[in-house]
Amino acid sequence: MSQDIKKKLDRVFNPRTVAVVGDKQMNNYMWLRNMTSFRGKAYSVQIDPNEIPGIEALGFDNYYSLLDIPEPIDYVIVAVPREVAPKIIADCIKKQVGGVTLFTAGFAETGTEDGIRLQKRITDMAKEAGLSLIGPNCMGIFNPKIGLRNGFNQYYGEGGPVGFVSQSGTHSIWFSLVGALHGIKISKSVSYGNAVVLDSTDYLEYLAQDEETKVIGMYIEGVKDGRRFFKLLREVTPKKPVLIWKGGQTEEGQRATASHTASLAESPVIWEALIKQCGAIKVDSLDEMVDVTKALLYLKPTTGNRVGLIAMTGGQSVVITDTFAKAGLRVPLLTEASYREFASFFNIIGSSYRNPLDISSNFGSVELLMRMVDILGRDENIDSVVLELSMAFLAIIRQRAEKFLDDLLDALTNFKDRSEKPFLTILIPGPEETAALETRARLVERGIACFPDFARGANALRKVIDYYCFHSTSGELSHGEKEL
Repeated sequence: MSQDIKKKLDRVFNPRTVAVVGDKQMNNYMWLRNMTSFRGKAYSVQIDPNEIPGIEALGFDNYYSLLDIPEPIDYVIVAVPREVAPKIIADCIKKQVGGVTLFTAGFAETGTEDGIRLQKRITDMAKEAGLSLIGPNCMGIFNPKIGLRNGFNQYYGEGGPVGFVSQSGTHSIWFSLVGALHGIKISKSVSYGNAVVLDSTDYLEYLAQDEETKVIGMYIEGVKDGRRFFKLLREVTPKKPVLIWKGGQTEEGQRATASHTASLAESPVIWEALIKQCGAIKVDSLDEMVDVTKALLYLKPTTGNRVGLIAMTGGQSVVITDTFAKAGLRVPLLTEASYREFASFFNIIGSSYRNPLDISSNFGSVELLMRMVDILGRDENIDSVVLELSMAFLAIIRQRAEKFLDDLLDALTNFKDRSEKPFLTILIPGPEETAALETRARLVERGIACFPDFARGANALRKVIDYYCFHSTSGELSHGEKEL
């Protein structure tokens, strides 16, 4: 990897000055409103006199040309009709800006002669001038640490360890918003659309060298240089986990990518082989991207696939066992020492402690539950501990013990911090959906991995185990728990 891409894109991802070209009241001044959180200086460029009062009311200085702005501009967001785009790109080149996001759509993705011609023109201009052009047909950059947003409802002021590269603007913004609800904060993300100059490989190379980024997620519809992408991905994955969600896995999906970002069809078999050979992590949805990223951030690394399971009822103990076993995880018997300890206090009438644990008759106090969790945490046959939390049961207990949930969360946090094994919870809402959302938020605050059902928890655990196994077997794993 070269330092050139880092030096070039640092100015774009960490701008001190931003200009928004062409924002209008018709769009509720979307881009300028996004800039109200920006820590640097933001300017407007708009020639329509009817728009200027609204722009100035938002507190921005407006200029009739980018060239009139009296200081260097690091990053430009362009929201003009496609016919005007070449003129704005020419001004950006003359102004020597750091980089440009072309929000404007209507180029090659339309399949029309005019769209293809205009896209070629702006591409040739940018490449000849060495201009970092993001897009067209995209949402550009999100850097929460400096308040640079591409969606008005995104958080800002504090970043995190996860970089996200997305050919889709929707997936880019939704991952930031949904991820935040699960304790996932963004270091930097980019929506890059048609990728006429900068492609996914460039952003991967940049985030691989970004010190704030520890995990990288990618939504990709196509790549321009497959050989370079493969080589780079193989270099990056031992140092930072890379999750890849490939759009266009079916014939119909490939047709959709052509009209979305003008991406060419690529064999899903080739992609799956590439991801596997490079030791990256394949995901197939936004939920799975969130789940596996969360597992990487909040579960301690392990290469062992033996799980100790605790369920709150007999039926759930069967279902959780089937689910984790189907995911390729083992549910072994415990050691004799563990069974002797359980036999000293566990009520087996209506319950069982073989593994899985059915604690129907044994769940009434935090102390008793944590004693069971601790036994699994010490057991030599267990690599990870999984606890079902049923909101229906918790609601009943809280009626007679108001502080029960507070005490339980304190105890689970303590166990998570001192245990050497991965610990995850499965929070089953049942009829208590509102209470489940509140409890999930409290688990997230404490850094406890929480999943909404058995299948999502099992899948996420299995995928991170596979990641650690691949790189420990190859001797390439160079990052550890503290780095994540």
